[in-house]
This record gives sequence, C-alpha cells and structure tokens, in this order.
Amino acid sequence: MSESQTLSTNELQARLQKAENIRARDGVVWKDKFDRTHTIQDARMVTDGTAVKLAGRVTALRWLGKLMFGRIYDINGEIQFSMSREELGEENYKFMKANVDLGDFIGITGEIYHTTAGELTVRVSAYEILAKALRPLPEKFHGLTDMETRYRQRYLDVISNPESRAALLGRFKMTQNLRDYMNRNGFLEIETPIMQNIASGAAARPFVTHHNALNADFQLRISPELFLKQAIGAGFDRVYEVAKDFRNEGMDAMHLQEFTMIEWYAAYWDYKRNIEFTWKMVQELIQKARGTLQIEYQGTMLDFSKYEMIDYTETMNRLFGCDILDFDDVNVLRQKLVDEGMFPMSELEDLKSLPALVDYVYKRKIRNQIVQPTFLYNYPTYMVPLARHNNEDDRRLDMYQLLVAGGELCKGYSELVNPIQQLAAFEEQAKNIADGDDEAFNPDNDFVRAMEHGFPPISGVGMGIDRLAMIVFNQPTARDVVLFPIMK
Repeated sequence: MSESQTLSTNELQARLQKAENIRARDGVVWKDKFDRTHTIQDARMVTDGTAVKLAGRVTALRWLGKLMFGRIYDINGEIQFSMSREELGEENYKFMKANVDLGDFIGITGEIYHTTAGELTVRVSAYEILAKALRPLPEKFHGLTDMETRYRQRYLDVISNPESRAALLGRFKMTQNLRDYMNRNGFLEIETPIMQNIASGAAARPFVTHHNALNADFQLRISPELFLKQAIGAGFDRVYEVAKDFRNEGMDAMHLQEFTMIEWYAAYWDYKRNIEFTWKMVQELIQKARGTLQIEYQGTMLDFSKYEMIDYTETMNRLFGCDILDFDDVNVLRQKLVDEGMFPMSELEDLKSLPALVDYVYKRKIRNQIVQPTFLYNYPTYMVPLARHNNEDDRRLDMYQLLVAGGELCKGYSELVNPIQQLAAFEEQAKNIADGDDEAFNPDNDFVRAMEHGFPPISGVGMGIDRLAMIVFNQPTARDVVLFPIMK
C-alpha cells in the first residue's frame, strides 16, 4: 500500500470514528434539515448585530486556545465565523474541536459583527453538525490542479478553485439571462424530441440508439431546427429552445459531442432583423456577466461595442482566384485548388461534396484569422439546404454567422419556406451522402410535407451556449464551462 493510500485509509478511519462520536451524542450523523434564516450572500448584506442562522461546508478551521475562527462555504462564496469556549461552553467547544473536519457541513446560529481587522464574521452562540464528510477536501493551499481529477470530480474543482466556480456559476446565470432576454422579446420556450427518426438540421454525424419497446433505431438530435420550424407552421410565431444536442464527431477546445445550444425562430422576420436581435442579445449578456463590453479572452482583448461585416462569397472568391458560385462539380474545384498549389490532393480527396470542400478551405484559411466580433454573410446556396435563396441571385443565401476569436458563435438565416426548393435541396444532400459525405444534411420528407401545408416567412438562429460562455468567462476549452463533461 502506498503512502497516500495509507494516509487516505487512516483519514477515513479517523473520520468514521468521529461520525460515531456524533451519532452517540446527536443520535443522527447526517441530519435531515436545518432552518437557516440567511444564505451566506444574504448575510453579507446585513448590519452588525443582526441575528442569523447560516449553513455551509467547512473550508477552514483555526484553533487559538479558548477562541477559534473558521469559514463556511456555499456556491456564492465563504464567510468567517468565530467560536469561543466561554460562549459555547466547555463541552460543546471541545466536541467541535475533536469531531469537525474540513469538508463537514455545519449550521451556525449567531450574530454578525466585524473583527478588529475589519472582516465580516458570525459570532456563533450555537452550532449543529449537519453532515460528516468521510473523505477530505483537496489540500487547500495548492487547490485541485490535476486536470483529470478536476473534470471527473467536478464538485471538488468547484469547491477548491474560485476561477472554476466563477466560470461555471457565471455560465448558468448567463443562461438564465438568455432565457429572460427571449421571454422579454415575446418568445415562448418549447420542447422538441431528442430521439428522432432522422437527425437533421445541421451538417453532422449523429449518435444512434435503440428503442427496445419499438424495436427500432433512433438518432439523437443534432439540432432542434426542423421541429421548431414546424411549431412556427402550427402558429407559434416566436419560439426557442435551450437544447442539448449530440454530434458524433471530433473533440477539441471548441467542440464537444454533447453540448448546449439555444435556437430561436420568429415568423415574419428576415436574417437582417435577426442580426440586430442577435447582436443586442450578445451585448446584453456580456454586459451583465462582465460589466463591460471590452473583455479579455486568452490574452486577446475583444471589443463587443462594435462588429465588422465580411462578405463570405467575395472573400472566398479572392482566396480561390475564381467565382466559387460557378462550380457544381466538386472534382473540378478540388483539382483547381491542387493546381494552384493551395493544398495537396491527399488533403482534399476525402472531401466528397462542394459544401464539404469549400467549408474545409474556409476553416483552414479564413476562420482562424477572424478575431474581433464579425458577421459573415452572403453564402453560396449549396452550403446550407435549409436557408432561403436570395431574391436577386438564386446562387446565394440570406444567411450569416457571428464569429469571435476564430470560433463560430451562431448561425442564422432567413429560412427556406418554399417546399419545391426544399425538396430539391434535400435531394442534393442525398446525392452528397451517396457520394460519401457522411456529414451532409439528412433529408426529412416529413418536414417537407409540413412545409407543403404552408409556412410563413421565418428567420432562425442557432447559438452555442458553451462556446459563448468560454469567451465571456475567458476559459480555454468548452469543457471548462460544462459542469459535468463527458469523460472516458
């Protein structure tokens, strides 16, 4: 047995004995309730002399003979408390010292005061041991630094690392603010299926699961888009969903297989109105989270007081040295890239469709160079089969993306509501799948049938909440803003 295992075993046995001591005195070790009058955050707002009953996890203990100081913690922070042998009585004071460890939960009754050093403190007149922790917290001075443990035992990371706690708490409050923004603007939150016969609405490979009762395979949704648009067709003029989506593809700093998005759709809007709506939303979320629109992300200052506009097609045309709208054969465009010396054939030969090839070049040559908030617009029609064709040029889409720090925050467009064009677009996607593009959109005939019954003008947007939180709270990876990320 290693030294650390021996220490762990000895610590466990010592704490088990203390639990028995508590049971012998109180009858119960893990109590059923505590009637607190204030949270720790509330207690920080009251005046000296206010009577309080607080509860939390013990994170510090310092014994000074007849006086001790400690700290209790909850998700919003810590507060100091003091106990004296004179006020508690000899027996209660000694029992506390002998049986309470870091990590235990206690309830304290007392009054608020400030020490001579000026620190807000609770002078404890009575305490109750609420729950015994049988395992110790990470060593307080160093915190929890091992990344594997931080992700796998996230509760310890949150307790030990204030930066992790602030980022995760901030992310959840940001999601609350996001819902508030949508609700204030007349949107209704609805729910759509996670298990779907056909997972569509994005270019991604789905997860597959088996439904035993129906003896049928289903796919986990990659986007709620098609169902949300059907809700618009049903008469819900403005809808949104904060949705868990699943995409069976690569993992990196900005991509997780299970992630959270918000998608919203508004009848009678076009993509230009949604650009304005998106920008005001992002600005409000950042202002509430950080108190400023100029924030640092991984060493780079980002300015959300303004944005740039980039024409996607014109930018790609300059890069390709030709008009990418003129091509309908992926092999011809691939060969041109090789002939121009931009890429070797070995790097492009697995890209089986025009959308896959053009998107690959964009991600390699353009996306990472976009740092400040930027809206890209004016995309080729073949890039997204669900977006509306431009009235002046049928080869272009009324679509946009918002990029920041080389990452896509959201994608939005005027929705395609022409069922004839939609069926043709799905047929093209089916051809791409047959040619080997396993991330092409899955055609959905039920969706086309719904559209044939009539859709109003619609504009919709999908925004990645994890990725937005990464940037807002200056975290290096999406896993850092997910409370319980998937671990192998």
